[in-house]
Formats: sequence, C-alpha cells, structure tokens
Amino acid sequence: MLIPADAPLALIGYSGDAARALTALGIPSLNVPEGPPADIISACQTLKFSGALVTPAHGHAWLNAVNGDTDARRAGRVDSISFHGAAGAQGTFAYADALSDAVRASGYAVVGASLLIIGHSVSDMVLAAPIARLGFTDIGLAADSAPEAERVRRELPNVPRLFPISRRDTTVKALADRSDLVVLTAGELPRGLLQPYHTLIDLTGNERARDGGATLLDLYDLPAHHLARQLLHATGKTFSADDLLSVSAALGR
Repeated sequence: MLIPADAPLALIGYSGDAARALTALGIPSLNVPEGPPADIISACQTLKFSGALVTPAHGHAWLNAVNGDTDARRAGRVDSISFHGAAGAQGTFAYADALSDAVRASGYAVVGASLLIIGHSVSDMVLAAPIARLGFTDIGLAADSAPEAERVRRELPNVPRLFPISRRDTTVKALADRSDLVVLTAGELPRGLLQPYHTLIDLTGNERARDGGATLLDLYDLPAHHLARQLLHATGKTFSADDLLSVSAALGR
C-alpha cells in the first residue's frame, strides 16, 4: 500500500523532544496518549498514521495487540509497528537487525572468529541472536543453566560448533579462552574471564571490558541504526544511520 508523504508517525511513550526531532527530519510525528493498545491502533488506522515507534517500557504490552514477526515473538516485545500493510498492524523488534548492522559498521572481522554469549535466559540472550548469524565458526552460550542455554540454542542459526553450558560451570573459562568476541546480554561477567585479546560487546552498559585489558567494541551508533530500522518498518522510508545520530539521541532522552 502506498504511504502518503504526509502520513504521521505515532510515538508511544516518547517525549515531546522526540516528536519535534523527527518532525524536523521531515517525518510528521505525534505523541499518542497512553491507553489500551487495541484502541490506539484503531484510532491510528482511522487517522491514516503510517506506523508507530514504541519505547522499551511499552514493548511487551503491545506485542499481543499486533501481528508480530519472528523477531518480535522471539524477543517477546515490539519496538516498531506498521499500519500501512494489507494485514493490519504489523509489529517487529527492529533492535535485532540494528545490532548486527552496528557490528558490521564497526568493522569487526567476524568471519572465522569465535563468539561467546553470556546472559541469564532466552529473554535477554536472544538480543545477540542476529550477531550469531554474521559468520562465526564457534559459538558458546553461557546461561543460568544448561537447559536454558539449550533453549537459546534453538533460537540461533545452525552452526557446526555450538556449545550451550551453564555460566556457573567451571568450563565457561575454557570456552572463553578460545573465544574472540564476548557478548554480555545480562548480569555480570564471571571474574577473571576477560583477557587482553578479547573484544567485548556489553549490552548491559557496565563496560566491564576494562577488567583484564580487553577491548570494548564501541557501538556508539547503535541507537541510530536502531532508529533507521524502526523507521524503515513504520514508514517504509530508508534513512542512513549517520543522518540519524542527533535524532536518535533525542529519542533516548
């Protein structure tokens, strides 16, 4: 379905600064009052909104109100919704692809490297699933328990060498020793795990890479890649992450 150039974008849970920043970019945006998601969706469709952006605080509640894609169902939340498709309100979790976009843009050489994902459970470790699809030869999964790590395994692509274990298992250190990239999705890293040859992606914001002399992969532009993916789904328009750096900062406030 063709989206009118002036079709507004609904913002769920965002500030007025976010609406003004997006409107200045050429995307008419309006903050939507809180209410039952089904009612808001109906109103947005009646008023010919192109789509909606949803904050993390509202993402879980909106999942059951839309037709969620695989990424949304896997993560248990949505962050972008399209109203212009033939199938009604279509929701996605755009953060998933945005994370792999940011890793690619960083220039990190993933082909032939080994990856270790450390978290608590499927709900947080699936955030790193897109990274696992970039070409790693070995992938380790360290969750709160071995059965939980097995559940994460089912959400990842087929990799010849994939090792699900408990993060409390003594072998997690040996698994880390032969890993190149470590991704922390929740909790804290086991003490003494990182070495100077490691690179860390820290999705918790703790920046523990300084422990052990490892390198922290700076994904400063991840919010901009995320916004680009959200806008593509919600409006059908393509934006460069470089052009969205200041706007994404406004959405994060």
